[in-house]
Amino acid sequence: EVHLVESGGGSVQAGGSRRLSCTASGFSFDETDLGWYRQAPGNECELVSTISSDGSTYYAYSGKGRFTISRDNAKNTVYLQMNSLKPEDTAVYYCVADPPEWLRSVGSCPFVTIRYWGQGTQVTVSS
Repeated sequence: EVHLVESGGGSVQAGGSRRLSCTASGFSFDETDLGWYRQAPGNECELVSTISSDGSTYYAYSGKGRFTISRDNAKNTVYLQMNSLKPEDTAVYYCVADPPEWLRSVGSCPFVTIRYWGQGTQVTVSS
């Protein structure tokens, strides 16, 4: 059974940093593409960043230059380092695994196209 467990969410002031972690089990982690989505109240579910099994990365415009995704295959963990946080980064952040494709935005997280999701972790950025 696949499990994705996120941690690292919480409250932070604007300009601060937060590192999200997602520890996985139940599949071949090092062979699997991974990523992060987020959803803020009233907004669509938005792709934040992805990392492929070979380490290639993608960042949505909203996080480019501020966010860094990485993976530690020995620990079955993917990270999202978020710096220079803004109030508009406030959202529930979801770790996902093994997508058939990466959709930039969808109505609501989680959505059925991607089978494996974490439970979500809330990040709140205050001004």
